[in-house]
Amino acid sequence: MLGKRWILAALLAVAVGVYLLPSPIDPKPHVLKGPPPALEGPLAVNTRLQKGRRLFTGKLHGPESFTADEEGNVYTGTVDGKLWRIGPDDSLTLVTHMGQDLPECGSSTDYEPLCGRPHGVRLDRHGQLIVADSYFGLHSVDPETGEKTLLLANSQGADGVPFAFLNGLEISSQTGIVYFTDSSSRWGRRHVKLEVIELNSLGRLLSFDPQTGSVTVLLDALYMPNGIALSPDEHFLLLAETSIGRILRFWLKGPKAGTKEIVMDNMIGYPDNIRLSDHGTFLVGITTTRFRKATPPFLDLIAPYPSIKRFLAKVIPLSWYGVLLPHYALVLELGSDGEIVGTLHDPEGRLTWAISDVFQHRGRTYLGSTDLPFLPVLQGWDS
Repeated sequence: MLGKRWILAALLAVAVGVYLLPSPIDPKPHVLKGPPPALEGPLAVNTRLQKGRRLFTGKLHGPESFTADEEGNVYTGTVDGKLWRIGPDDSLTLVTHMGQDLPECGSSTDYEPLCGRPHGVRLDRHGQLIVADSYFGLHSVDPETGEKTLLLANSQGADGVPFAFLNGLEISSQTGIVYFTDSSSRWGRRHVKLEVIELNSLGRLLSFDPQTGSVTVLLDALYMPNGIALSPDEHFLLLAETSIGRILRFWLKGPKAGTKEIVMDNMIGYPDNIRLSDHGTFLVGITTTRFRKATPPFLDLIAPYPSIKRFLAKVIPLSWYGVLLPHYALVLELGSDGEIVGTLHDPEGRLTWAISDVFQHRGRTYLGSTDLPFLPVLQGWDS
């Protein structure tokens, strides 16, 4: 009897201790618009994403975003802080390290503040790579020599608020203006899971003028703003708010210039990058699916309950949340008004899953990821 009392007392002490521990997050209640849409119509399951192959297995870890030059070279950044050039013959060449060149780079997110983590990558009008590194800010990189030039440091930020998590990137071919997102002013890339669970609105859409060095906040109070894509006429851009499964349109020109509107909400998954396809549509990589099942999706379930979120953030290691993520790959194809015109699925994750970017170049489609140790590619875009 005495032994049982000691056990109960010990359990009670542990429970009280956990309760009194400060939580790293400060969530607010949030209710999503409704249950996820059904897998029917243009969302119907198919296997189009299984018709590809993997390149550079074990050599490229988390090729997250892509761009290409006129010679057919494709550029990408990886989780170990490196920038790479993929030749037309599928050769692989290191361009540069965004941070320190340490043996530990890529082994743990704990080293990312030292090694860097390039996210958005684009080529400007002068043939230079513009890179949004989550930790080190905006850089210009010579693709031939690897020489880096800092354009805008995270510590400098905008309007007195430093950047913590630079992410998406787009460049106007008309003006050279660089559009980019800072996903959070609180959480860095290595704490992205806390950012998603907390569900805060501390992200911003910004622009940078390389001619003057000026930075402008275009939108604030965003929920983990991520990928962005300019429309073909550059009248607007689409922006993914990852943590709440939403896509916004921000008008750059015309009578609505400077305003935003929702073009897609209550999505089937959490959007990452958005890219313009080679046939004028928008391609959205879904980093995690959000399907109807017997019970609501995990993030839907805990969204209205800050106390549960605080508790989970205290007791569950960040690495454990990965077991909740399905090995399911999904790409959405959107028309100019945000309507779904098609989807590509890999229901079993045979080729890939957790897609970050969908980039088309010379008849090939490159599928990005934040952590996977290979580069999946599709040849063609057939249904």
